[in-house]
Amino acid sequence: MKPLDIGAVQAFVVAAELQSFTRAADALETTQSAISIRLGKLEKQLGRRLMERSPRQVRLSAEGLAFLEVARELLSVHDRAVAALDIEVRRLAVGITHELIGSELPSLLRRISAHDPGLRVEMRVGGTRDLMSLYDESELDAVWVLRPDDRRKRGKAVYSETFCWVSAPGWQPVPGQPLPLATQGKACRIRNAATRALDEVGIAWEEVFIGRGAATVGAAAAAGMAIAVLASRTAPAGTVEVGDVLSLPPIPPQDVMLYSGLTDRRSREALRLMSLAFQSAR
Repeated sequence: MKPLDIGAVQAFVVAAELQSFTRAADALETTQSAISIRLGKLEKQLGRRLMERSPRQVRLSAEGLAFLEVARELLSVHDRAVAALDIEVRRLAVGITHELIGSELPSLLRRISAHDPGLRVEMRVGGTRDLMSLYDESELDAVWVLRPDDRRKRGKAVYSETFCWVSAPGWQPVPGQPLPLATQGKACRIRNAATRALDEVGIAWEEVFIGRGAATVGAAAAAGMAIAVLASRTAPAGTVEVGDVLSLPPIPPQDVMLYSGLTDRRSREALRLMSLAFQSAR
């Protein structure tokens, strides 16, 4: 058998993680047809059907599921081999809004380290407004934030984040009392979207816990203190989605924007990998 095409393996892994050719094409900065062609060639070479396609979803076959882990290992080894030639230490200062950071952060950092061991990352987590101010002052090389209200155009929408209501298993609100909320305070746009949604359907609410970061707010929900609105992928262990069970209003999805003026290959590849890690953790 001829050596596997690393680009085809990458297309397979990204499409599998994102469950979409369209999102995979965006993440790899190519076209949907190119992803499909690469996958087709890989399947032909292996003599196995790796994915089951449908108009709405891409699903791994049993053989694709078995191949996925070794494909990830192959990409990791390839990335380390390429990074070995970049012996110069590169520092990258990035900011991530606290609505996007949860228990998956260690996994994200492991992927960055495996991709480029010579990369030194300075990461700041904060509110969108504060991070955009630091970016404008050139203190940060790149930021991932929810789309700012001013709709500034130089950023790139990398994906749409979904949010849900979470609580401890079996938790129930007390009849006749306001819905207790754990939030990140009035500066948090997700908190404001959630309270507007509750107001629109006439559900009384009360903030009983305020903290910074999805992990902190999620901990309050897991402890049974309150209900919280979190990005679906950041909900911590020990919580369950309860929006449908409690007939709570849906929270509109939010565009996640990447702002960066970096143009060198090494930095762009690191930023692409980080954006992909957010999406595949969903």
